[in-house]
Amino acid sequence: MEKNQVLEKIGNIVDTVRQKNPLIDCITNVVTVNDCANILLAFGASPAMCDVFDEVYNFVQISNALYINIGTCNREQEGAIIQAILAAKQANIPIVLDPVGCAAIPKRLAMIDYFFNIAKIDLVKGNMGEIMALAGLKAEVKGVDSNGDIYGIEEASKKVSKKYGCIVAATGKEDVVTDGDILMRVCNGTELLTKITGAGCMAGALCAATCTVASNIGTDIFTAAIAGIMSIGIAGEEAAGKTKLPGSYRVALMDSIYTLTGKTIIEKGKLQC
Repeated sequence: MEKNQVLEKIGNIVDTVRQKNPLIDCITNVVTVNDCANILLAFGASPAMCDVFDEVYNFVQISNALYINIGTCNREQEGAIIQAILAAKQANIPIVLDPVGCAAIPKRLAMIDYFFNIAKIDLVKGNMGEIMALAGLKAEVKGVDSNGDIYGIEEASKKVSKKYGCIVAATGKEDVVTDGDILMRVCNGTELLTKITGAGCMAGALCAATCTVASNIGTDIFTAAIAGIMSIGIAGEEAAGKTKLPGSYRVALMDSIYTLTGKTIIEKGKLQC
């Protein structure tokens, strides 16, 4: 598929999210709950942050997608995630997994394997260090953060995609998205996105929103993943044009997501096929 055709599909996805207003349940880390909720609202989706063990199964069944982020996962939340995944499987809605910290905390790799054993997860979105860890390779990380672009990330991403049977998005200076065979790079973004907490989590939440509408417009999770990643990249660039200070940048990023349209995607999307 040619680049312009992909950008048109991505633009259609972004506009459709605003038309459909999908309900996204987010089980995310305590650091970025508010960020994920607000970025989804600005994007045109309807966020919910239901992660209570006794409630999440029923709630996910009425949702349109599930976003899971294991950044601050404790035993109670792990149990809730399992209930949510089983409910999403039964309801046949997309699941997006953000494997935060799996490059630094080995236990999380086993947790992720279990999630894949009990249901089909559609998309894994992580930083490059996390994707390398899922591929069984070493990467330089600092806590939950990855240290820039990583040599070999393309093959590692394809390996993870084939291992789990899912789409993989590895974020960095240039983001990599693959279905195990086809690989594309999203070249939108700015260094300022690394100066605020939660940019990666917000990207994952946006991916959950874009994945909900993929089937409605005859496209796939691969293209939807690019749409979510590209959306925050373009919004990040636009916000950087308004301010260089992290506090005001966070606000500008939210405003830029709010005004993002499919037309903006087509005009400003930077994609390497």
